[in-house]
Formats: sequence, C-alpha cells, structure tokens
Amino acid sequence: MRERSQQFILRDGSTMSLRPVTVTDEAFLLAVYASTREQELAQVPWQSGQREVFLKWQFEMQRQQYEARFPDAEYRIIQIEEQPAGRIWIGTNETEIRLLDIALLPQFQNRGVGTILLGQLINEARSVKKPLRHMVFMLNSEAHRFYERFGFVMIEDLGAYRHMEWKSEKSDK
Repeated sequence: MRERSQQFILRDGSTMSLRPVTVTDEAFLLAVYASTREQELAQVPWQSGQREVFLKWQFEMQRQQYEARFPDAEYRIIQIEEQPAGRIWIGTNETEIRLLDIALLPQFQNRGVGTILLGQLINEARSVKKPLRHMVFMLNSEAHRFYERFGFVMIEDLGAYRHMEWKSEKSDK
C-alpha cells in the first residue's frame, strides 16, 4: 500500500486512513486479534485468566510467523475518524503480495473499509504484475464470498484454512 498518508471516504461519509504500527499499539492490536477469535473461543469453558493468556500466546505466535516469512512486511493501523479501528498487515516478496491479515473491531465493520483496502491491494498487484494472496479460515464463509466477489479463487485447501489468490491476466502463472 504505497500511498501511506492517503485518506479515504467511507460509505457513511467518515474518513479512513492508515498509519504505521508503533510500540504503543500493543494493547490495541491484541484487542483487535481477540475480537477476531471471540465466537470461536466463546465455546470453551476457560478458567479465570486462561483465555487472556491463550490469546496473547496465539497473537505472538501469529506475529512471529508473519515476521519470519515476510521480514519487511508493512504493519498498519486502520483509523476511522482518527480513531484506531483495526489492522492490516501486508507482506511482499519477489513473487507475490500477501495480505497477511486484515481485521476491524466489530463497531467499525460493514462500512466499506475492506472493499477500499482490498481494491488498493489489487491495483498494486496489477501494477507490479504479481498475484495477491490471502489465507481465509474455512469456517468464515462471509470472508470467502467477499474475496470471491473480487475475483479471488481458492488455490489450496489446507484444512483449517483456504489459500486464495487474485491474479491479473498479466501476472506470472
């Protein structure tokens, strides 16, 4: 996402922007991650404090994996009306652009944020002639439909996750 300081207007007229993640964002990033696991983890009877320890451990493992695979990844806070609303993590290498993660707190969802950011990534992938890839949790059928509307296709079923790809006609095959 090369246009770092650009502002976007959402469907409801509010503004969205991106800024780099800083060390002061740790608690917010963990809260965003926790919100993405809410339904899944609500099914488990946790002892006091266990859920928080588990979430922090999973969050750190996810970040370590992304940093190992894409050491130069871009980590951005999504802001709506200058309030932290979510995160987007993007990795790039010689063969692909990888949407590592995009997540919004529930109160900021369904405003067109994902549509705008995915459109920006597709434009970037098209301009550099690389495929855009993303992993989608198999039980997240809404996400599958969302990416399919943009032309993503499943390229690999990994059990719990589906590896999806958008490729322009001029991308390397």
